[in-house]
Amino acid sequence: MKLGILVNTDRHLEHILGLAAAATAKNHKVVIFAMDEGVRLLDDKSFADLGGRESVSLSFCSHSAREQGIETEGRPEGITVGSQLNNAMMAQSVDRLIAL
Repeated sequence: MKLGILVNTDRHLEHILGLAAAATAKNHKVVIFAMDEGVRLLDDKSFADLGGRESVSLSFCSHSAREQGIETEGRPEGITVGSQLNNAMMAQSVDRLIAL
């Protein structure tokens, strides 16, 4: 199974981390896309580290990052600087989608 997590607020980090951990523990793939205020979580190491995990794909909207004052350059490997196309691709490819 592939789980999608749309992150559009910065209020649910503990839930995002827990969902990703539970899904990967069951050998599921996780696709995370951050946009709007959710891009603020990129400055939290525990969120950014998700991009380096096996079976987790992490991307974010560069437009939202600029709007929120979040640096887009120099992100760790495993984090994709993207656009709403990444969001649409995630929605199309996952079996279940959770928005937080």
